[in-house]
Amino acid sequence: MADGAEKAKRERTPDLGLSRAQRISSGALFQDAYAQGRATRGRLMVLYPRSGPGAALRLGVVASRKVGGAVARARAKRRLRAAWRLNREHFRGAADLILVARRDLLFAPWPEVVDEMRRLGRRAGLVAREGGER
Repeated sequence: MADGAEKAKRERTPDLGLSRAQRISSGALFQDAYAQGRATRGRLMVLYPRSGPGAALRLGVVASRKVGGAVARARAKRRLRAAWRLNREHFRGAADLILVARRDLLFAPWPEVVDEMRRLGRRAGLVAREGGER
């Protein structure tokens, strides 16, 4: 009986994971996104959309040493990935996203991080407007 309840719970909860197929790890793809030069800058992060072959709303996350030491960089990347997991369903289009953390991301309240990601996505043309239009 416990197995049936567990299965039902898994079916109800949305998939918040980030599989290997949903991530960008190739340095060439990061460089391609930067070279396209379509950065959308915010106070907490910078969003680089990458269009081209194979682009399918995958995510790449970067935190340079300007953000802080190893622990601070890891925390910044975790926050970006978590915000992406919560907002992924709002993003549309055939583009990969590179998110670059800024130092203020470490100290910003969580709702501000989520709001900024949506705002940057809208400015980049990857998030539908509230009325369902893009």
